[in-house]
Amino acid sequence: MIYSLKRFASLLLTIAVSVSQVSAATYTKSDYQVPFELNIGPYFASDHTPEAHVQTPGLNRSAAIVVGTEAVLITGIMASLYSSWYSGTETGGFHFYNDNREWLMMDKLGHANSCYNFANIGYEALVMTGLDERRSLLYGAPLGITIMTMVEVFDGLSGNWGFSWGDMTANILGTGLFMGQQALWHEQRIALKYSYHNSGLAKYNVSNPLTMERDYIMGRDWLDRLYEDYGGITIWAAFDVKSLFMNDDSRYPSWLGWAVGFGAEGMTGLYNNLRPDGSVGADGNWGRGWEYDPVNAPGQLAYLPDDARQRRLFLAPDIDISRIPCRNKTLKHVLRVLSAIKLPTPAVEYRPGESRLCWHWLYF
Repeated sequence: MIYSLKRFASLLLTIAVSVSQVSAATYTKSDYQVPFELNIGPYFASDHTPEAHVQTPGLNRSAAIVVGTEAVLITGIMASLYSSWYSGTETGGFHFYNDNREWLMMDKLGHANSCYNFANIGYEALVMTGLDERRSLLYGAPLGITIMTMVEVFDGLSGNWGFSWGDMTANILGTGLFMGQQALWHEQRIALKYSYHNSGLAKYNVSNPLTMERDYIMGRDWLDRLYEDYGGITIWAAFDVKSLFMNDDSRYPSWLGWAVGFGAEGMTGLYNNLRPDGSVGADGNWGRGWEYDPVNAPGQLAYLPDDARQRRLFLAPDIDISRIPCRNKTLKHVLRVLSAIKLPTPAVEYRPGESRLCWHWLYF
């Protein structure tokens, strides 16, 4: 449940910020750069054309509205999250919790991916208002890590969880990847992207083998499963081949890159697929990994063995829609936001545990 709440809060903020970005699109950018020691340039600078208006070095009206809206939304989301989730749990002194072994670390990749793409959204939201590059990066890019840090603090004060240094490290790495590239290269040459397919494992959401009560750890519906079904999630590191290895005169298409994907399968519990014995397991999971199977074994529980848990690596071409030439500024912004999704392409899969390759004609 806590995973769903975290991701749902992020989804709400994404929608709200995207709306505020489009409403602020009446402000335009130019190639004029406000002095900055790291020489921050426009996002995907090579794709921008000179425009009439000059970027403002301070907060203009639209930028102030965006920053204020984000602050209000963050406060409201955190208050709602506390009221609906944390207020019903025991509280105590601030403490830590090591969850680095959960979900074969797929949740950590999810944290890094979320913070990276929220950094992009927060940055673009301010750039669209005409704010100068330096302040857009410094004020906008920490959007995701701000939300996730507050959630971790709540976790640290809750008796059921704890502050996770693994989560915070992933948050910092995701935000740092965006900010570092923007400061160094004035563009994103290595992007974090997301793809999902239904793993079919949500049927194993059984928490009590006696009553068949479900705990929905992998999602109650398709929206929850987008964020909680770790067996169907793949996080990609997409490399811009032209920007990294070629000069601007190259005829290689700027929108065609390559991506390395990280995923896992066969996970029906946080740490393992436990066999139910009518008692709570050593790590607190009660019988997760089983389901009632009336066709193949009437009155019995089907079991997914623990050795089904398997990491997966992928190599695939990447179509970067944010690099597709486009003159409409609003559409350009929309493409940049949507580029966080890895489009389906052929892919080669390698499973380290089984040491074998697998070909997918179309993988998402």
